[in-house]
Amino acid sequence: MDTSRQIARRLLEVGAVKLQPQDPFTWASGLRSPIYCDNRVLLSYPAIRSEVVSALAGAAGAIHGIEGIAGVATAGIPHGALVADRLGLPFIYVRSSAKEHGRRNQIEGRLETGRRYLIVEDLISTGGSSLKAAEVVRAGGGGVAGAQAIFTYQFPSADRAFQHAEVPLTTVTNYGTLVEEAASMGTITDDEAATLADWRQDPRAWSDAFSD
Repeated sequence: MDTSRQIARRLLEVGAVKLQPQDPFTWASGLRSPIYCDNRVLLSYPAIRSEVVSALAGAAGAIHGIEGIAGVATAGIPHGALVADRLGLPFIYVRSSAKEHGRRNQIEGRLETGRRYLIVEDLISTGGSSLKAAEVVRAGGGGVAGAQAIFTYQFPSADRAFQHAEVPLTTVTNYGTLVEEAASMGTITDDEAATLADWRQDPRAWSDAFSD
């Protein structure tokens, strides 16, 4: 079994990703969704956590010139720190906004001017938080070698956003692989797999149709 399928299986086994095509979740945006992902769950399973970190560290090898790791607050912080430790690289993390007290930092740790950082996030949906973190690193004088995450929903708009920002993106596994693996495990039926495929093509239309 290749790494992408193996990690997808792990996400399903520990409930980091849950699939409920017949009883969708409601996201913070208000959209109904047949999938919910919380990769922070992985932190509670040492063997699987190590497996995921190994996969992230291995994937980082495909990105040229990484000199440091930048975790995206908050879910990207632990995974980023673990990857930095595995690779023996400096680590910083980027807040969504600057603190309102103390030194009013938005970047925690020591960002070195000119150092090329890999942005680490747990999940890519729109890509907004990762790309905002990349902007903050660049504004602080650092470089961005690329971005990586454990899982991506594979929204075309996110792929275009990373390309436009000139931030190469790698992920350990993805939505399509996870749905295939869930079907092979018997977690979902063929009809549910088809429903999940429809959702990814147009999440808003799917949500609106389900609500109706």
